[in-house]
Amino acid sequence: MVEISSVPPIADCSKTLWLVGGTQESIQLAEAIAALQLPCVVTVATPSAKRQYPISSTFRVEVSRLQPETVSQFLQQAQIAAILDASHPFAVEISQLAIAAAEAANLPYLRYERPQLETGMAADLCLVDSLTTLLNSDLLAQQRVLLTLGYRWLADFQPWQARSTLFARLLPSVAALEAAIAAGFTPDRLIALRPPFSIGLETALWQQWQISQVVTKASGAAGGELIKRQVAQQLGVKLIVIQRPAIAYPRQTSCLTAALAFCQQQVQIAL
Repeated sequence: MVEISSVPPIADCSKTLWLVGGTQESIQLAEAIAALQLPCVVTVATPSAKRQYPISSTFRVEVSRLQPETVSQFLQQAQIAAILDASHPFAVEISQLAIAAAEAANLPYLRYERPQLETGMAADLCLVDSLTTLLNSDLLAQQRVLLTLGYRWLADFQPWQARSTLFARLLPSVAALEAAIAAGFTPDRLIALRPPFSIGLETALWQQWQISQVVTKASGAAGGELIKRQVAQQLGVKLIVIQRPAIAYPRQTSCLTAALAFCQQQVQIAL
């Protein structure tokens, strides 16, 4: 939960916050922002994501894939006064777009970066610095591999279909399933589920498919990484974790309460 301070609600304000959404933490922040009646627009990538956010007279959610040539118009039309970037740690393009937009328009920017897990030295944990590094190695050779990376990266694994037995877990969407099939995955090697996933469900799936390796992103506890680590250790499965991309955020925090305080402060300044 995000702690809401004693700052009074603000309903009448011509300046608006831009919350870059797409994560569980952004939903928590949105609920707190809506409760405080801070004017805010949140952008998400899909209609299904939009349905997870609150409804409020001072709060709206837009399904939008902003581009460098459209972001300036968005800032002006929405009367954005500050940007809180709570997107996924691997959503590089939207974070870079928000940073560039903040610099161009001289707007306050804060990145909420979910905490990373301790690296540790477990024998079943393998860290790689990028997808390219993994694909150019022999780590996956002759293995039964479960990919939990999202559908946009599946095409990169197509050359590996002949060198290993690949499985993929996806969100239940037409786009995800079509991308997986185009990348060479057969229906019997796909499962479409929406997180979160319990330890029991992870364990049962890995055992059912006789998985020897799992590939995931360093998405933190909120992204299910901790549960995967626990199941990997329990089953003796190698967990390959792709580390987060290095982004030079102008200002960042891993505290939800500090992120909310930033929103309150910026709306007060804009009054």
